[in-house]
Amino acid sequence: MTTLDFSPLFRSMIGFDRLANALETAYRSEPGGYPPYNVELQDENRYRITLAVAGFGEGELGIEAKENLLTVSGQRQATEAEGNFLYRGIANRSFERKFQLADYVKVVDAKLENGLLHIDLVREVPESMKPRRIEIHGAGTSPVIEHDAAEQAKAA
Repeated sequence: MTTLDFSPLFRSMIGFDRLANALETAYRSEPGGYPPYNVELQDENRYRITLAVAGFGEGELGIEAKENLLTVSGQRQATEAEGNFLYRGIANRSFERKFQLADYVKVVDAKLENGLLHIDLVREVPESMKPRRIEIHGAGTSPVIEHDAAEQAKAA
């Protein structure tokens, strides 16, 4: 097995610690896994994560969003196996699945239907972070700053 050394990223990337940690975590995490899930882009700022959690009730599932980490867990209640199984292929185990969220992505809804857990996410970028248009002035004209314009109106 090939191992990757991410330590050069930590030395040369100032302020990108989360990116380097995300790369390291993604490399070490098990591909696939349980439970299976889909990540869907619904539009530019809306996402949906769907996990196949057949057999779990609402009381056995937990969703926690902390900083930029979404954790979905399922804790099965201990039940006695009824019947004499010849084959048992339905998973009956607890799980914990983590998703790294981008900045400004928030969980807005979660619902369980037909054995699928749907988690809806929205990216809400603050107005101060959105692109804005800057007006270009020609030579000899100075930009009018709203604060200065208000002061000039009071003086007149």
